[in-house]
Amino acid sequence: MQNSRAFYKSAKRNSRLTSLTEDLSGTDPPYREKLHNLFAQIESTFDALYAENLALQEKLEAVYAKQGVPDCTPANVQGQGDESLGTDTASSKSFKSKLASSGSKLKTSYKIKAQTSKIVSSFKAHSVVSTAVREYVGHKDGIWSVATKIGQPIIGTSSADHTACIWGIESGKCLLQYQGHNGSVNSIRFHPSQDLVLTGSGDGTAHVWQGFVNYDKSVKKSAHSSDDELTEAETEDERIDTLRTPVCELAGPGGHTSVVVAADWLPGGDQIVTASWDRTAILWNVETKEPIQTLTGHDGELTYCSVHPSQRLVVTVSRDSTFRLWDFRQEIPAVSVFQGHTESVTSAVLTKDDKVVSGSDDRSVKVWELKNIRAALTHIRTESAVNRLAVSANSVIAIPHDNRDVRLFDINGQRIARLSRTNRQGHSRMVSCVAWSEDPSAVVNLYSAGFDKKAIGWNVLLPKENN
Repeated sequence: MQNSRAFYKSAKRNSRLTSLTEDLSGTDPPYREKLHNLFAQIESTFDALYAENLALQEKLEAVYAKQGVPDCTPANVQGQGDESLGTDTASSKSFKSKLASSGSKLKTSYKIKAQTSKIVSSFKAHSVVSTAVREYVGHKDGIWSVATKIGQPIIGTSSADHTACIWGIESGKCLLQYQGHNGSVNSIRFHPSQDLVLTGSGDGTAHVWQGFVNYDKSVKKSAHSSDDELTEAETEDERIDTLRTPVCELAGPGGHTSVVVAADWLPGGDQIVTASWDRTAILWNVETKEPIQTLTGHDGELTYCSVHPSQRLVVTVSRDSTFRLWDFRQEIPAVSVFQGHTESVTSAVLTKDDKVVSGSDDRSVKVWELKNIRAALTHIRTESAVNRLAVSANSVIAIPHDNRDVRLFDINGQRIARLSRTNRQGHSRMVSCVAWSEDPSAVVNLYSAGFDKKAIGWNVLLPKENN
């Protein structure tokens, strides 16, 4: 079971290499074809190993479920992995060290503590209800990013299949597919107030395109009893609209020289920030399509960037194990460096109450105060590498993992829940990203997407709501 982590890391590495080979325009066609064939063989081998690993894990979970052990994972059961992800694991390590020099009293004490811990964990698990409400299926490759739109019942996804899609939340149907990129589409963001969409791609560009969709037609239901009776007009409504021409392309002189992994709107929507494997981020003027400033300083490839909800603050993260905060509120921008992770930082999100939540391949999530960047306020240990996380309006952190899990924590590091994961619900491959709905009354309030080529809309009832 420990090999699953290596499998997921291998999958991410292969996807990055595949994306890179796709974007090498100078490579001879025969060599490119050989590379694609090699990667296809690697992916086939990985899928076979993963399927075998998944079958064994499901058998183990079934056994532990019969024994009444709550929320069992291989790391928790074997005492390996996250030490703060449940008191059972930490207690077992502490117990083993004390057992060598203590008598039977400690053994009795430990048993009581372990049983109490299981009771508490079981109680917490039942206080949160998570249900997979709807799936959004149609991409032909893994999904890198998912985004929600304020005030409209739509979501957006970007995929390694070179497309981005806008979906109707209620219908689960793709309403618009953007096909303007020549490489993997690595990120997607909706404009804060207009019907515009921003995407970043492995082709080294960022595109702004028209994202207006008639989402009302997606919920129309035919009054006929069978599909054979659909009229020609109704059949036309079922077809996916496609778009290939952007409103604005951010590229050319002064632009990025490598893969664009992320892009985001600054408040107001007149400026954009992009992050790239060329180790830089660029601030762009949307109207002139010209770069305003190049943000340098990272020693490794950038992996993500995001913007404060209401202030001109930008955070960039990198494989150099650091992330940087760029302050554009003054005429002369200021930059602060956050150091605390030991491996590649995969994401960092700015919250409304001026905190930064960062996630890393070192299997940790940390919460930072903008006024004090020397030490993290909260340190969350996880059992798997962390991908593109999200923070809700009420400060709940959703953490997507390499091991197919999506776990929820509060801003103080208290574990809340793990989203339901069975044969019928949840992801079957790595979960790459999550996004919270901005509508507190929405039935579907959390979205996740991953390498199983689908996005899932969840209804998550948190403890207070459930009570």
